[in-house]
Amino acid sequence: MDTMELSRRDLLRTGSLAAAGAVTASALPAASSRLPQAYFGLHPFIEANPKAVFIRRTKVPHKMHEEAKRREGLQLAREIFVPLDKPGIPVSHRIVLKPNVCSVRTKGRPDEENWGTGTDPQFYEGMVMGLQELGLKKFHFIEANNFPAWNYRGFVDINERLGIEMNECERRVRNFKDGYEMTWSQVPDAVVYKRIPHYAPVNEPDTWLLNIAKWKAHGMCLTQSVKNEQGLVVLPFVRFCPGWQMVTGVPDWMKPDIDPNVEKVVNKFFERHLKLNYSRYQSPHPLSPMHQEIWAHKTLDNMSVLKTGLAMIEGIYGRSGDGFGIGNDYLTNLVMFSKDKFRLDIIGLYLGGHEPGNVNLYRTAVERGLSDTFNPWEVPIYEWVDGRAEPRKLTDFERTPLKTYYLQMPGEPKFHLVNEPFDYDKYKI
Repeated sequence: MDTMELSRRDLLRTGSLAAAGAVTASALPAASSRLPQAYFGLHPFIEANPKAVFIRRTKVPHKMHEEAKRREGLQLAREIFVPLDKPGIPVSHRIVLKPNVCSVRTKGRPDEENWGTGTDPQFYEGMVMGLQELGLKKFHFIEANNFPAWNYRGFVDINERLGIEMNECERRVRNFKDGYEMTWSQVPDAVVYKRIPHYAPVNEPDTWLLNIAKWKAHGMCLTQSVKNEQGLVVLPFVRFCPGWQMVTGVPDWMKPDIDPNVEKVVNKFFERHLKLNYSRYQSPHPLSPMHQEIWAHKTLDNMSVLKTGLAMIEGIYGRSGDGFGIGNDYLTNLVMFSKDKFRLDIIGLYLGGHEPGNVNLYRTAVERGLSDTFNPWEVPIYEWVDGRAEPRKLTDFERTPLKTYYLQMPGEPKFHLVNEPFDYDKYKI
C-alpha cells in the first residue's frame, strides 16, 4: 500500500470520526461538574455492599438507537464511578476493558437481527467516556476472539477515537516461552490449568478490570460476566468448551500447564454430581454433561486468578439462541452490575427465565470455594435509580425467557428454558 493511498484513507476516516464526534456531542448531556482527583472509585454504597446486585432500568426506544445507548452508558458511568481525593484507585492505573465481542454476520438474516450477540458498542463507548471524565487516560481493550467482528461492530472505530489500545489475538508457540505480551498466572488449587496466560496487561500491577458482559443465551446456558472473562485468556488456552480434546488432547507444548491429576479430579467431581442426581446430567446432547464439567473447571481456574473491579451485564437488549447466528433479540432495557461476578450471574440467569441451581458452573463454584451461594433468593437486590440504590425484591423485575440449547433432554425442543424446580434447601453445599 503506497503512502498516498494510506493518507487518503486516513483523511477520510478522520473526517468521518469528526462527524461522528459532532453527532455524539450534540446528543449527549453536558459533561458533569465532577472535578478529576488523584483517585477514583465506585459509588460508596456499591463499595459497602459487595454482595449485592444492582439493576438499572434503561430507556432505549430501539436496540439500534445509538444516541440513546451511548447516553445510558455515559449517565451510568457518571453515577457509579466517583472521583476521590483520598486513597482509592489511582487515575494513573491502566483500565482493562472486557466487552463481549461476537460476529453478527449470518447468511439469510439482516445484521440488525443478530446485533444481540455481543455487548452493545455505544453503551461501551458511553461507559468509557464517563471514566475519561475522571482523568483516566490509559485504557486497554482485550478480546481473544472474533477479530474481524471488532471492526464490523464498530469497536475499532470507538477504540481509536477514544485512544484505547487493542490487543493482538494470535500468538506463536515461541511467544508462550518468552511471554510475549502476556501475563502468566499460577492457579491455586488447580483442576485443569496449572498456569493460565492472559493478554497483557491483564493481571499486571497497576491495572483495574471492568467487565461489560452481554445478556445472551449460549451452549453453557447464558453467557454473562464469569464466562465473558474467558476471552481474556490467550489463544489457544481460551478454548474452554471442547471437552477432553483441549485437555488431554492439547499440543505437547501446552501439556506442562495442564494439571497431571486432571482426569482423576474432574471424573471425581462428575461422579459426585451424577450421584446427587442434578438436573440434566443424563443429557445426550453433543455439548455433553462432561463438556460442561470441564468447561466449568477451566472457568473456575480462570476466576481464581482474576480480580475484577466491577462486573456488568448489558441487557439493554437480551438474546435467546446459541450465542451466535441463531436466536432472537428482545428489548429488555436492563443493565445489571455487582462487585461479585457469581452473584451477578445467578440473578441474570433467574431474570432470563432459568433456575440457577440447575446450571453446573455456579454449584461447582461453591464447591470449590469461589462463591458462597448459587441461590438467587439469598442475593440482596437494589434498583439503581438516578444515582441511588433502592431496595427491591427479585420479583419486582420482569423475567425474559432467553431460551438456550444447554443440555437438551430427549423430547425437549432444542432451544428451551432450564427452569425445572430446584430445592435449594436440600442441596446446600
